[in-house]
Amino acid sequence: MKPILVVLAAGMGSRYGGVKQISAVGRNDECLLDFATYDARECGFGKVVYVIRKDIEHDFRERLFDRVARNFDAEYVFQSHDALLSETESKLSASRTKPWGTIHAVLCAEEKINAPFAVINSDDYYGRDAFKTLGEYLSSIKSDCTEHAMVGYVLGNTMSRNGSVSRGVCSVQNGFLKSITENTKISYKGNTIVSEIDDRDVELTGNEWVSMNLFGFNVNSFETFHEYWDDFKKKSIESPKAEALLPEAASQIVSSGKGTIRFFTSSEKWFGMTYPEDREVVKNEIAAKIDSGYYPSVLWQK
Repeated sequence: MKPILVVLAAGMGSRYGGVKQISAVGRNDECLLDFATYDARECGFGKVVYVIRKDIEHDFRERLFDRVARNFDAEYVFQSHDALLSETESKLSASRTKPWGTIHAVLCAEEKINAPFAVINSDDYYGRDAFKTLGEYLSSIKSDCTEHAMVGYVLGNTMSRNGSVSRGVCSVQNGFLKSITENTKISYKGNTIVSEIDDRDVELTGNEWVSMNLFGFNVNSFETFHEYWDDFKKKSIESPKAEALLPEAASQIVSSGKGTIRFFTSSEKWFGMTYPEDREVVKNEIAAKIDSGYYPSVLWQK
């Protein structure tokens, strides 16, 4: 069975200042997600499932989904505040406006996932080699396999000059992930990369391996994801800002002894849509890839 691509596209875009998931960056008004979906299809993925918010459905269909669905098996699901919450939990968190986070988004898509699957962010460019690596791996594993996978990137290749970024710094041993430590504010101070931790700057080399939320899981991973989510709700159901994060849940697979995560690497240079100023950079990068023949001038048939 061909693997499935799950796209996390329900974020609020607070730093970007708009719905960056469907911001045009291609020469024919394609979104960054058009190119990621195209890469996945070219690398053997059989279906894409987008996780979106209900309030962007009309624009999402008009700007992206309908043209993708004419060329690829595509579905979407909604990530809503009360999804996967009991009536009591919904009342306790009624004042919250922030989404519950990436693991909640993955769980919202669970009913659409019946094969090994990869997970990506909607606003990051990963490169075709990463999809090829994960696509081949996920196509090869058996239904009872507890060895999952991820693709890590060199920190210095994933930075923005327009502000701070959030990255999971990875500890790797013998080709497998040991742990991921979330660093929520990594930025340039001059030409030095620093991570703000507990109100102090910790200098980084830029050569660290980091997670960009590009994971590949077998379906048995949902057992741990539900355990992580249930524990998160017990601790944070009344928190206005706490988020249930996919890298933390992935790390729990390893720390609990329920599985391993093979660590693949990519030397691709990241670009993405974190800040408004990033859009012009992304447009130029995409244009260069079209000019080089990496992408066709028209991605999808009408």
